[in-house]
Amino acid sequence: MCLGIPARILGTSAGAAVVELGGVRREISVMLIDDVSVGEWVIVHAGFAIEKLSEEEAEQTLALFREIADAT
Repeated sequence: MCLGIPARILGTSAGAAVVELGGVRREISVMLIDDVSVGEWVIVHAGFAIEKLSEEEAEQTLALFREIADAT
């Protein structure tokens, strides 16, 4: 199963960004989307940001992931 995970951008450089994923910082590629900025949320899949999303959408998705994890 493949999942895209919401992550908040902490820093950017040419074609890359540092994001926080569940308390872990990780460098990802942002070459597939345009104009990302610090503080924005993106969906990360296989090390690539594939879509921007709002903070509200990100929080709802992360809450759903926590709910699923708690149920298993």
